[in-house]
Parts: sequence; structure tokens; C-alpha cells
Amino acid sequence: MSQRQINRAIIGVMTGLLLSALDQTVVSTALPSIVSDVGGLENLAWVITAYLLTSMASTPVWGKVSDQFGRRSVFIVATSVFIVGSALCGIAQEITQLIAARAVQGLGAGALYALALAVIADVVPVRDRGRYQGMVAGVFGIATLAGPLVGGGLVDAIGWRWIFLINVPLGLLSLLVTVSALNIPTERRSHSVDYLGATLVIAATTPLLLYLSWAGSERGWTDPLSLGLLAASLVLSVALVLVERRAAEPVMPIPLFRLRLFALGSVYSLVAGMALFTGIVFLPVFFQAVKGMSAFTAGLAMVPTMVGVGFASIYAGNRMSATGRFRIFPILGAALLGLTLLPLGFISADTPSWLVILLGVVFGIGAGFSLQPVITAVQGVVPQTDIGAATAAVSFFQRLGSAIGVALLGAILNSRFSDLLSEKGATGSGLDEKSLGSIDAIRDLPTAQRDVVVGAYGEALAAVFLTVVVFAVIALVLGLLMPETSPPETAEESAEESPDDKEKVSEEE
Repeated sequence: MSQRQINRAIIGVMTGLLLSALDQTVVSTALPSIVSDVGGLENLAWVITAYLLTSMASTPVWGKVSDQFGRRSVFIVATSVFIVGSALCGIAQEITQLIAARAVQGLGAGALYALALAVIADVVPVRDRGRYQGMVAGVFGIATLAGPLVGGGLVDAIGWRWIFLINVPLGLLSLLVTVSALNIPTERRSHSVDYLGATLVIAATTPLLLYLSWAGSERGWTDPLSLGLLAASLVLSVALVLVERRAAEPVMPIPLFRLRLFALGSVYSLVAGMALFTGIVFLPVFFQAVKGMSAFTAGLAMVPTMVGVGFASIYAGNRMSATGRFRIFPILGAALLGLTLLPLGFISADTPSWLVILLGVVFGIGAGFSLQPVITAVQGVVPQTDIGAATAAVSFFQRLGSAIGVALLGAILNSRFSDLLSEKGATGSGLDEKSLGSIDAIRDLPTAQRDVVVGAYGEALAAVFLTVVVFAVIALVLGLLMPETSPPETAEESAEESPDDKEKVSEEE
């Protein structure tokens, strides 16, 4: 493809990617206000988890189907599903409807990120992918900068529903750009869609998320029903592996796990994903529930964190294109996450906001270094025919980690908050624990009671952050175990090639 064609294709997928990225960042800051209106903070985890579950489970399906039927048509279908889900979120009247609509929205969003990276792998030479995927990080940087402000502003000005409804015109614009710009030649071949594998992906992960969500706060970790859910998840996971080993075109490419980098990169993405969503989800809760900020002010407080994410991702992409080396970034990213989460594990209601914001900046830099380089490196070691499935698989594990992390940490937050209220004697003083799920209800409490509740939230959130330190340490170990795999063509190698070799490579590209 010519450079002009490449640019048009990239513009097409970047528009849809911006749509998905904006949704995540706009909603994250406004979630406390949303669930205060329709269900309470105890349901915050499920508003996020429903979205993550379907986006995570559908990611490998979209990736594999795009290998079979072409990126363009699949991208259009996925964007349409996302638009429908957004509209349903905007008109939801109670928490069950909102969670179901978020599941539909996540179904479409599962394709947008993975397909954007796969399209880059289709049209961009290996040696330049880091630079272009740095542009992907730039899109996320724009979304993460604008999202918290837009989300907070919309909530404060006209209500949380417009956070979802605004996706409808943006989605239609994305479809228009995609239809006109994304035109990648597709090799038509016989297809075998792995519907059983796709079903087992959802069936194996749903009981695990239910176990993590219910066990900590409602039933206990060793309750018979809780253990039954855990056992069901393990049995279905084994069934998934057995089915995918025999599938003609599996959605989860089991043979690729024989590649050391793919296997370690997938597990790293799982563990790092558990850590990354902590800041995105629970820092806004701290700013609003503990520090009493409005949604818009909390969005402002999150901007430095998002600047860190965008800067680190773009820098890592450019350095990978220049040197062909990636391993330092997941190692450094995991280390920064751990060093940030440890002091966050000791915050309280008295911790100054500026200190939490500063720690958020370092957290954002660690997040930017952690995941993007791993995906780029994995694309360099898998066959071209499996790039879509491999990219989607790594994205799947990232989203799975995020879903597990949110469900587990949400259960820890609710359980620890309830215990702290009992320890402080608040439950016997006329406070209704369910009503404390509303930010407005907390603000309306008498000063003495509000101080008790806010203090309990601060300590509970500290327990959440401290728990995630373990995930960051595991990610650091996995990063150290990864092999340093350079793309076939780096700047240094290209300079060492003979003119004849360069001409041959140019003809092949």
C-alpha cells in the first residue's frame, strides 16, 4: 500500500478507537454519580465488570473473524453494536438495565482496540509498527485527557445519560470515516467460525467473576455456592482448552502458547491488567467519596494521570521503532506500578489531594509502559495469518485481568468498608449502609457521621491499592522472564543490509 493508503486506513480505525477510548475514560470519572442515581456504590464493580466481561470475551472472536472475513466489514459491525449499546445505556431506568446495556456496549468495544492494532500490523512494515502503535497511544492520550473533563462536565451540567448518548453521533461519524477510508484487500477463503469456543470463553469467565464479586461481600469465600462457581469456572476452562486444541480455526490460538514470548506476554497482560484498572476506577472514587470533589473536579484531578499514560505510551512506541527492543518497558512499567501502589496503600481521608495526584502521574507512566510494547513484540513473532487472533488474544488477557481485578477489588472495597463501619460503631448509630452508596447521601450526612463514613471509605480504598501491589510484583517477575525479541527489521539492521538486500525487502513489502 502507498503511504496515502496507509494513512487513510489508519485514520479509519483510529476514529473507531477514539470512540471506544472516550467511552472508558468518560464513564470512569462519572461512575460514582451514575450508580448513586440508579443503584448505589456497591454496584459500581458490576457496571464496569459487565462491560469488561463482554468486551474481553468477544475480543478473540472479533480478531479471528477479522482474519477470516476482513477487517473493514467486521469493524463496521462492531461499531454498530457499540452504538446500539450506548443508546441503551442512555435510556436505562434502573441498575439491571444499565448493566445489561453495558454488556451490549462492551460486545462492540471488544473489537475496536484489537482490530486497530491488527490493521496496523496488516499495512505497516514491522520496523515501523512501534511508531504507529505509539499513535494508538496518542489517541488514548487524547481520550484520557478529554474524557474525565467531558464526563465530569456532562454529569454536572446536563446529567450522566449524555455520557452514553453522545456516543451515537460520534459512532455514526466513525462509521462514515471507516466505510470511506478503510479499504484493505482481503483474501477470501473457506471459514470455520468457532462458535463453541466463543461460548466457552464467556461460560468459563462468568462464574469466576461472580465468585469474586459475591464471595467477598455477600457470601464468604468458602460458601458452598461460591466454591461451586469457582469449580464451574475451572471445569469450563479445561473444556475450553480441550475444544480449542481440536478446533479447525480456534478463537483462542492454543498452539501459539508454545511461543515463549506469546505465552509470557499473555500472562503479563493478565496480571498487569489487574493492576492497571485500579487507578482508572478507584482513584475517581477516592476523589469524590473521600475528598468530596464534584465529578468535573475529580476529572481535573485525573488529567495528570492520563497525561502520564499518553506520554509513556508514545515514548515507548518511538523507542521501539528506533531500537527494535521492547523488554525494558514492561519491566519498568511493572516496577513503577508497584512503587506507586505501595504508598497508595496507606492513604486516608487526611492524605492531601496533591500527593494522590502526584502518585497518579507515576502510576500513569507505569501503565503506559506496561501493555502496548508487549502487543507490538508479540506481533513480530507470530505468523502473518495469525496476527489478528494473536493481537486479540493478548488484548483478551488484558481485559480478563481488568475484569477480574475490578470484581475482586470491588468485593474487597465493599467488605472492608462494611467491616470498618462496624468497627467504628457507625452501623448502630442510625446509618443505612446501602444509602451510603450514594455520593450525595454521604455529603448530606451530619459532620460527625460524614467524617466516620469518609474515613472508612479512605481506609477501604487503601486496602484495595495495597492488594494490587502483589499483582505488580508478579508482573515485574514475568517481565524479567520475557525474551528480548527484536523485530526482523530495525533501524540498525536496515543500515547493515546490502543494497541488494534492501531492494529485495522493498519488493516483498
